[in-house]
Amino acid sequence: MLSRKAKRMEKHHKRKAMGGLNLISLMDIFTILVFFLLVNSQDVETLPNARDIQLPESYAEEKARENVVVMITDEHILVQGKAVATIEEVINQDGVVIAALDRALRLQTENRLLKDTNANVEDREVTIMGDRELPYNLLKKVMASCTSADYGRISLAVMQAAPEAADSSPVLASTR
Repeated sequence: MLSRKAKRMEKHHKRKAMGGLNLISLMDIFTILVFFLLVNSQDVETLPNARDIQLPESYAEEKARENVVVMITDEHILVQGKAVATIEEVINQDGVVIAALDRALRLQTENRLLKDTNANVEDREVTIMGDRELPYNLLKKVMASCTSADYGRISLAVMQAAPEAADSSPVLASTR
């Protein structure tokens, strides 16, 4: 036979064993996590991914910014994902400025100027994405075309290579 104290303790232990999750605390944690992810997701700028382009490596610290992207593949030159010229035409042409690229970049400027009327030539920026094996004369023609189309800042997309990290992410190497 159990004493009153032993019966009371036994009853108390049975009541404690039926406990469950405190959902209010769990919901608070998830709410904080969602707000954290929403706030920090706005600062991310990703460059278009092309599997056939292998970007050169750099130790640059500056992250990618939102601007016009000129991509140079094995066969075409693309502006914002639309083909404007073939590599064969560009290499065989005599002049330094690529007329089709110049027109496409000016069209992008007109479209962006409708959104931002205070854009100066120095503030217009273009990012060039090309394979690390890209011939210099082709890169020079693309850069000359960007300058001809009144883009004051030309950035080259590269893969960030940290000396101790095996992980790499796209960054920009800017020129003025």
